[in-house]
Amino acid sequence: MKKIVTSESVNIGHPDKTCDVIADAFLDEALRQDKNSQMAVECAIKNDKLFIYGEATTSAKIDYEKIARDVLKDIGYTCDFKISKEISQQSSDINQAVEKKQLCANDQGMMYGYATNETAEFMPLPILVAHKIMKKYDDFRRKGDKFFADAKCQVSVVYENDKPVSFDKILISVSHKDGVKNEKIASEIKNNVIFPVLNDYKKYDFDTKLIINPSGKFTIWGSFGDSGCVGRKIVVDTYGGVGRVGGGCFSSKNATKVDRTGAYYARFVAKNIVAHGLADRCEIQVSFGIGLEKPTSLYIETFGTEKKSLEKIYDFVEKNFDFSVSNMIAELDLQKPIFKQTACFGHFGRSEFAWEKIKKV
Repeated sequence: MKKIVTSESVNIGHPDKTCDVIADAFLDEALRQDKNSQMAVECAIKNDKLFIYGEATTSAKIDYEKIARDVLKDIGYTCDFKISKEISQQSSDINQAVEKKQLCANDQGMMYGYATNETAEFMPLPILVAHKIMKKYDDFRRKGDKFFADAKCQVSVVYENDKPVSFDKILISVSHKDGVKNEKIASEIKNNVIFPVLNDYKKYDFDTKLIINPSGKFTIWGSFGDSGCVGRKIVVDTYGGVGRVGGGCFSSKNATKVDRTGAYYARFVAKNIVAHGLADRCEIQVSFGIGLEKPTSLYIETFGTEKKSLEKIYDFVEKNFDFSVSNMIAELDLQKPIFKQTACFGHFGRSEFAWEKIKKV
């Protein structure tokens, strides 16, 4: 059976993604000073205004405005932002449920992890390539002044019998300086961004249609073209619509918030199931309850690709992995300031993160 699967990535200048990066920069600064910080400080952006809001229980002294302005400057904004804040301590009701003899979940909810052996990174091909194109674009646009940080990419891949066989279409929209002709934009993006990425995927058929800046003009970018806030790109952040997503976003949240940690650990387990040859594809669903140390449920789906019985796969997970909150945090080392770098180009499929390691079992 033939099908086409499309996934999207966005660059750091997309206003939603800008807010994700700023929020995780706040989290990193808190953890740098106090590894036990309880953080959920988010932001929203529109035009030259940034609203910072949320909860923080930490001994860290955080200069929220400086951190935000540094990120905005790095992205390429030249205007002076007006910043307002509304930050309180974490609810004492929540705090007493979390900080017990053993750390417990900060909230209830379900999370998903996914892995497939169709790529070396154990990620679906469409989202993997979309992220790589956006990363290549970000590197390229910083070398000159014609292109800006707001950009989006869609990658459509043809699958036959659930295996990728060719790229169907690649769509990319990039913000640019006024007066740059569309032909120039198309030429530069093809030769400096798209083709260098696709060169690593020559085993797939290349009857690929490239669509570059179909709007015809993209000179108003970032928060001046659209509003943004934390957590609106959860499909971009995960598996591009191939694997399911849970009910919460990742950015701004410290490790006791299982929306993030549970999803990271579920990816860790799913990847190890596939990497150890137990299945070609695997999706893990895990659920938690606030104030509880261990999950309330665990479900493993292998889509009929399992090489061992599901009973043996569950036994493999039980013997080698521990979804308790304190273990997930310890095993993945999630009290370090590592989160700003997760906020753009995907949380999964990147070897620098602990949840991507193949565990010796």
